[in-house]
Parts: sequence; C-alpha cells; structure tokens
Amino acid sequence: MSSEDNIVDAIVNLDEPTALELADSLIKEGVAPIEILEKCRKGMSIVGERFESGDFFLSEMIMAAEIFNQVMDQIRPELMKTVTESKGKIVIGTVEGDVHDIGKNIVIALLEAEGYNVIDLGVDVPPARFVEAIKEHQPDIVGMSSLLTVALEATKKTVDAITEAGLRDKVKIIIGGGRIDAHATEYILPDAATDNAAQGVKLCMKLMGGELV
Repeated sequence: MSSEDNIVDAIVNLDEPTALELADSLIKEGVAPIEILEKCRKGMSIVGERFESGDFFLSEMIMAAEIFNQVMDQIRPELMKTVTESKGKIVIGTVEGDVHDIGKNIVIALLEAEGYNVIDLGVDVPPARFVEAIKEHQPDIVGMSSLLTVALEATKKTVDAITEAGLRDKVKIIIGGGRIDAHATEYILPDAATDNAAQGVKLCMKLMGGELV
C-alpha cells in the first residue's frame, strides 16, 4: 500500500500523528498537494459514510475533520508557492442550516493556490450575512457551499436575498456541494454550479474571465 493510501487509512482510523507524518513525507517526496488533498477527501468521505451508518459517533466525525484541517494547514504553504498576485476576490460560506466545511475548505485552499483572495464566512451563514459581505468586501464572486439536501432551500433563499438587495448584477454566484445537480441548479439559478471542488475552481476562473454568463 502506498503512502497516499495509508493517509486515507490514518484519517479513517483517527490516527492523527500518522496522518500528519504521512502528509509531511508526501510533501517531501514531491507529491502534488492537490493529490494529497484528494486522498484526504476520500478518507473523510469514508468517515462520513460510517457516521451515517451509525458506526461512528459525532465526536469521531469532529476528530476526523480536525485531522483533515491540520493536514490541510501543512499543505497550504505548498499550494501558495506559485502565487504571485491576486486574481480576484471571492466570498465563500456554508449556507444557513449546514455546518459542513470540508468541501468548502478544500475549495478555499485551491482558490488561494490559484491566487484568489478568499474571505471565508464560515458555516451556518444566514442570507443576510452573505448580503452584508458583498456590500463590505465587494467581491467578484460569491460561493455557497452545502452538503445537506435540506440546505438547498437555504441556498435558494440566499440567492433571492442577494437579488432583492439589488446586488445580483454586481457579483457572480457559484454554488457547490454533494447535493448540487441539474435540478438544484435549475431551482436556485446561480451563475455556475458543481459538486466537485477542483471543477469549482475552474468555474470560478471562467466566471472571472467572462466565459460563463
């Protein structure tokens, strides 16, 4: 088994020292940071499945997320090495009623690696806070993350709140998460949508370049 597969097991087994040691070794071996992140995401996906099946408790889910975040802190400097100037400003947050942040944090790390200035609003962010952030930071793009199906309604309400505040034509909106599909996109009506972090970064780049309308 490779070190990349071992780091998946370390996260699933909640083995923090091993996960951090493997991440450090992979970085030194020259493994692409995004590949390490993808393996960690796979580990968190397994943890999520075990939580849903009742094999893991909430405390174990939280511990796995903490290990993931620590690994990401190790990787972020490697992602940032090629950044020379800001390509734009992006506000991002997990919508109201949803406290999942793994996907959001991966997107933030990848966006920062591409040179974007990212303002993270955190999780369980109400529509009014997104509106306030647009007025305060005047971003080029607003990203809304969600994992729960019930959070799709909160995403819709947030987009509507931005429209009602007269800000819809001043910012591009991208939504992302595991429940984002064609039906959700048609209902929420963002400028772009995805269920994949790496694709989300590419879509942001296209939005910035005016390729998506």
